[in-house]
Amino acid sequence: MPKIKTRRGAAKRFKVTGSGRIRRAKAFRRHILTKMTRKRKRQLRQKTLVHPSDEAKVRKQIPYL
Repeated sequence: MPKIKTRRGAAKRFKVTGSGRIRRAKAFRRHILTKMTRKRKRQLRQKTLVHPSDEAKVRKQIPYL
């Protein structure tokens, strides 16, 4: 079997934690931030885990991470 190619866009967006879960950044942090509260912007800086229902799809895109 040949090696599987990693989807480079996905490799840049996701990281695997020590326990094997997948971390991602939150959305809505690019522009038009003036109307957002400080608290909201601060919370969006935090990383979060990929939902378990989407984890299999992400793993297929980044097989060797």
